[in-house]
Amino acid sequence: MKAINRRQAFALGGGFVMLTLMPMAADAEVSNDAAKWIEKFTGGKQPVKGKIALDLPEIAENGNTVPLSLTVESPMTTESYVKEVMILADGNPNAGVATLMFTPVSGKAEASIRIRLAATQNVVAIAKMSDGALFTEQKTVKVTIGGCGG
Repeated sequence: MKAINRRQAFALGGGFVMLTLMPMAADAEVSNDAAKWIEKFTGGKQPVKGKIALDLPEIAENGNTVPLSLTVESPMTTESYVKEVMILADGNPNAGVATLMFTPVSGKAEASIRIRLAATQNVVAIAKMSDGALFTEQKTVKVTIGGCGG
């Protein structure tokens, strides 16, 4: 049997790495699909527009740090409160930006965060209430300098 030289060993190793990374690349293609994120979060129910106040700049000079504030209209009592709010950016390599959790103890369903946007795109917020109701709001942000490697 012939011995393997260093070049052949590196070539075999590189091929093995490519085979192990291919399934990850396929998963990445699915993860940036905002519709799949919404389907998973809502369970197929259609959210209605309203109850969410989404504050984002119309133009973000730097996509690396875009300020986002949101408030969801709710009494935040044990009978009626906001459970979760999912934030999506439909133009990012990975559409899921954040999921915020609330309880009646939160007092108010509001948050301020900074998000990263790869390019000009829609930012979507979907609120899931304790009774199962779903609400949504969407805003377009124009990004002048890319944030996710752009």
